[in-house]
Parts: sequence; C-alpha cells; structure tokens
Amino acid sequence: MDCVFCKIIKKEIPNLTIYEDDSILAFLDIFPHALGHTVVVSKKHFENLWDMSVEDFQILSAGLRAAAGRIQAKLKPDGMNIGINNGQIAGQAVPHVHWHIIPRYKNDGGGSIHSIIKNPGDQTPQQVHKLFI
Repeated sequence: MDCVFCKIIKKEIPNLTIYEDDSILAFLDIFPHALGHTVVVSKKHFENLWDMSVEDFQILSAGLRAAAGRIQAKLKPDGMNIGINNGQIAGQAVPHVHWHIIPRYKNDGGGSIHSIIKNPGDQTPQQVHKLFI
C-alpha cells in the first residue's frame, strides 16, 4: 500500500509524535495552521469514516480525546477545533481516515467550523427534515 499515513505508522517515514496508543497515532502536522496542529490517524487503514465499524470509531474517539488532552495540558490553547475532512470534495488529501486538532489562541484570526462553507442549498431545514422522517 502506498499510503503516506500507513508509512508513518510503520515508521518508514519519521514524524513528530505527541501521543500514541495501540489504536491511534497523533503527530504534529508538517504544514501547521496553528501552533500544535496535530493529525490523529487510526493505525488500521480506513479510507474514510464510512469504512470504519462503530467499534473502531469509538476506539479512535477515545484516542482523539487523549491526544487533545495532551495538547491542552502542554500548550494551554484558549480552545481548539477538532474535525475530519471526509472525502476528497471535503478536503481529504490523504485517503486514510484522520482527524485534525487545531489549537486556537485569542486573536489568531481563525474562524469557526461554520466558516468552511456557506451554501445552504435551495431547501429549507423543514424540507430537509422530511427526508429523515
């Protein structure tokens, strides 16, 4: 497999690890958008979120929380954005499921998750809701 994250997990490519357990590896992003920007990857290869079982997702979530806790303890950011780009159209550049932890600091110029896109479509929330009932 020619997956860059799998190569990092196998230690074929060096990384700057901040947290690791049996299921996940968390390392500093080499192109950080903030001080302490971290990538959290599953040690099992899943191309995207839909390839994961609920159990694998829960295990990864626990590791994600632990990695975020280490960032909070060591860097003491004022907040953090934690997110996933799931699918190429959503910005997923590496086809291996991963989360970004982006520490946030006062006056850093960043926005909220709502600043990613502003295109609500042509249906009202009530119309969309009917698709789910």
